[in-house]
Amino acid sequence: MVDIRLVFVDRKIVSKFVRKSALGIRVALLIAFLFPSAAVFAGDVILFIGDGMGAEHVKAAGMYLNGSPGTLAFESFPHQAHVLTASADNDVTDSAAAATAMSTGRKVNRGVISKAIPGGGENLETLVEYFAGKGKRTGLVTTTFITHATPAAFAAHTGNRSNYNDIADDYLNNTRPDVLFGGGGRGMNRDSEVSAEYTVVDDRTSLTALKSKPGLRVSGQFGRGHTPFVIDRKNTYPDLPEMTKKALQILDNGENGFFLMVEGGLIDHAAHANHIHRVVTEIIEFSEAVEIALKWRGDRSDILILVTADHETGGLKVIKNNGKGKTPVVEWATNHHTSAPVPAYAVGKNSEQAHGILDNTDIHDILKLASEPLKRPDKSAADTSR
Repeated sequence: MVDIRLVFVDRKIVSKFVRKSALGIRVALLIAFLFPSAAVFAGDVILFIGDGMGAEHVKAAGMYLNGSPGTLAFESFPHQAHVLTASADNDVTDSAAAATAMSTGRKVNRGVISKAIPGGGENLETLVEYFAGKGKRTGLVTTTFITHATPAAFAAHTGNRSNYNDIADDYLNNTRPDVLFGGGGRGMNRDSEVSAEYTVVDDRTSLTALKSKPGLRVSGQFGRGHTPFVIDRKNTYPDLPEMTKKALQILDNGENGFFLMVEGGLIDHAAHANHIHRVVTEIIEFSEAVEIALKWRGDRSDILILVTADHETGGLKVIKNNGKGKTPVVEWATNHHTSAPVPAYAVGKNSEQAHGILDNTDIHDILKLASEPLKRPDKSAADTSR
């Protein structure tokens, strides 16, 4: 009799085989059919959020990088949609309410982090909590400080996004994501991270040297506050692609799959300043991080990669393409957020759900469904239909 444990031997070994081979995918499907309780793939989910990144921001970045729009890595994804972003209390949202909608599937007021406000004020289950409850590893990566609103909404609960100490305490002592990469300070410090049994890295060198192993939890806080913009950053800081790659290496060391959220957080800051050169360079780095995930995914069909934004910032309009390596001519309507829909791009498992007009709460449902393991068809239902 076949020992089912052999089917689930080493997820890492099998997944590498599958990523490099179309035959591997067919083998994985056959294994899932024969041994449903030991399916090899549990549905890895990777969410990329370009904070403040509207459709015109993406267009401008493609013009600068390649000389024409529509040319960033994620713009080739087979499924695309427009996402509405209103919060519970305003047509113009903020990062806290928008990220909470994606993380919990519930609309909340601006400034609220994953609590039922309006409502009874109870904690709303975040995606980190949901996936961890399924035995999956979880991670948050950002270019802002790690307790900033967007990452916080995926693993913390507070009525005010500025309660950084409470957010940090939730991370370290309650939800406990396996990876926390971003800027430091604002509630986070080495002593509390070590006390919570996290391995701590604090610069590019220590991050690069870090070796993945089963059960590893890492807190990588680089500098204090937000990381510098791409054009201002010293090489002591890891860039977003590097943090993404290391996060994938760490999270892939588990049997049940993982959830990873990666935020290009400084796109929004550049847009608030109406600084188009910083906007496009931040988006290009963000796109490079997506490329890292695409390369890691390979041909695997059980992984979802979804790229979107929390809201649009600046009311940007591209007026003229000046060609590759030159910032386009643009107009800004404001230095605040707007109610404009934002784009979404998806590839992989359940990605076909990203089409037409979506609400930001729909992102939550798409991600959850993509995490379901491969299952054996219901034979009794098949028999009944004959």
